[in-house]
Amino acid sequence: MRVYILLLLVAASVTYLSTPAARWLARHTHAISAVRDRDVHTSPTPRLGGLAILLGIVVAVLVASRMPFLDEVFTRPEVWGIVGAAVIVALLGWADDVWDLDWMTKLAGQVLAGGFMALMHVQLTTWPVPGQLVIPGSRLSLAVTIFVVVATMNAVNFVDGLDGLAAGIVAIGGAAFFLYTYGLTTQTSPQDYSSLASLMLAVLVGACLGFLPHNFHPSHIFMGDSGSMVLGLVFAGSTIAVTGEVKTDLTTAAQTLPAFVPLLLPVAVVLLPFLDMGMAVVRRLASGKSPFHPDRMHLHHRMLAIGHSHRRAVVILYVWTAVFAFAGAALVWWDWRLVLAGTLAAAAVALGLTLGPLRTRGRLLDDDVATGAIPVVSQTTPHPGQGEQPS
Repeated sequence: MRVYILLLLVAASVTYLSTPAARWLARHTHAISAVRDRDVHTSPTPRLGGLAILLGIVVAVLVASRMPFLDEVFTRPEVWGIVGAAVIVALLGWADDVWDLDWMTKLAGQVLAGGFMALMHVQLTTWPVPGQLVIPGSRLSLAVTIFVVVATMNAVNFVDGLDGLAAGIVAIGGAAFFLYTYGLTTQTSPQDYSSLASLMLAVLVGACLGFLPHNFHPSHIFMGDSGSMVLGLVFAGSTIAVTGEVKTDLTTAAQTLPAFVPLLLPVAVVLLPFLDMGMAVVRRLASGKSPFHPDRMHLHHRMLAIGHSHRRAVVILYVWTAVFAFAGAALVWWDWRLVLAGTLAAAAVALGLTLGPLRTRGRLLDDDVATGAIPVVSQTTPHPGQGEQPS
């Protein structure tokens, strides 16, 4: 565990320290997010934070390659497949942030990155169901792998609409998934705790944590597509990696359920992004528009519409992510009935925070306090501007 924590800190430090350089590069290459009708931010903002995130991940992996504890991980090409694919989508995202590529070009680049990962043996070959059902045929396996990678990248991209939202959700979900993979490794391989999935999740969480201080509202830089696609790809690669590490002959009957949820847990982790993406696609197709046509009907827009401030909406979505993500991770240690009961209780609390009176209270999370416009004071009625959606 100490090795993974060290690598998390390395990724966080490199990302945090290199983000100002990414902001400088964004300004000098005109990679700036202008203010559009559908946007929440109110001033043009640099958007190449993904390059700092990528650098944090790459440096942490290079440090990991020199650690004897992880020698077994680096005897196989999978880790370089994930890192190489992350470089591909980061460059693709950089080009999109600078030149605003059309969606077909972006999709082609995402497919290329997914194919590169598969070429480097980061490929789904089995389903995590009793019996380890093998996916029939290499072509179907390749198609399923690319689909999972592309879907996860776009899910993270869809939810990247508020300051700190995507980085925070991936950090929380990645932390929960890390606990799951580490716990599963200790149970199935007590002689060797090294794990590709745990390694990539640790550096992923670290990169997100290093970026958040620059990105939480009021944000000084956006991660852009170069960041959201890297986060989604590394998360998808970790998911695929853990399915290859689970062996049914290494699990006892008591461990059967946790051994078969490595694909279900990532769905729980990115449930909000996938839900948001699915609702957007249905909504746009139903109105006769392209599924990539932008609008202001995302979950984060709805949170603002019911009265939450920018910062409070982000924190509430963090809470929902934690509810589902840690519930899935808990299956590796506790009985599913106990986990279900705890999840229902936590969901009730999250629902109360979402729809209850706190959405217009709590000055610390008000946007005017965050920007220093109004000092934190005690009051009995909400500020007139509180909860209004920025124009």
